Amino acid sequence: MPAEEKRQRIAMVVEFDGSEFHGWQRQQNATSAQAVLEGVLAGIEQQPVPLTAAGRTDAGVHAEALLLHADVDAARWQRAPRAYTQGVNRLLPDGICVSGVRSVAEDFHARFDCLERRYRYRIWNRTTPSAIHRWRHWWMPCPLDLDAMREASAYLLGEYDFSAFRASGCQASNPVRELRHISIDQHGWEINIDIHANAFLYHMVRNIVGTLVGVGRGRWLPAQMQGILKSRDRTLAGATAPAHGLYFSDALYSAFSARDMVGIEGSREQTYSETPRFLS
Repeated sequence: MPAEEKRQRIAMVVEFDGSEFHGWQRQQNATSAQAVLEGVLAGIEQQPVPLTAAGRTDAGVHAEALLLHADVDAARWQRAPRAYTQGVNRLLPDGICVSGVRSVAEDFHARFDCLERRYRYRIWNRTTPSAIHRWRHWWMPCPLDLDAMREASAYLLGEYDFSAFRASGCQASNPVRELRHISIDQHGWEINIDIHANAFLYHMVRNIVGTLVGVGRGRWLPAQMQGILKSRDRTLAGATAPAHGLYFSDALYSAFSARDMVGIEGSREQTYSETPRFLS
């Protein structure tokens, strides 16, 4: 194979403002973050560059560190790795940027190799809304009992059938997921709910948050969360929290995470023949 035709698989970390896009995944009749980034990469590579992400985001959902993989020209990568961060970012519209890029093994897969996905949900909890953070949080003007919410969240930890928190349009064949971490913290007016799992069902995080907020407002006792989970009945859980408060915050792999890569712009010393899962 001629040297100019060799391909290098790279991992990229992308950050975007969900209010600018109709989700991550390519859509036929709406602007998606994937389509915008693939269009810029196709212009640089002079051929289509399909992107595979660790996960999907709905319309309005933000990404702080979503990891992708792509196959690019190996010679260009060796010559100018910053073309895939600084070069790409100069061509991208406002609201999206590549924040890190590294070479990976040719069999690395952003979705199937991902061991854990992490989301953060942000709530603005005061009687008046924020003019600055209007599309960054879910405005909740009434008081929330955070201790009750924390107690309720503990019933969700572990491997369960999360059908009670999956949307009707979910296409997953198996509703069992392992929820590994849930924390609820307040900083000033902002409440952060961090949720980590091996994978998520459609709207699962937003439905969990909506139910936890119901507990915080006194609609349910914390112990009732266990019954809602065991029921596998979506109608018994809370309303779906708004998309604009949700952030894809990290993706974990065996030797690194998406956040580990932020600020990395490749290395001229890396060669196409290197084979470790994650090249240093």
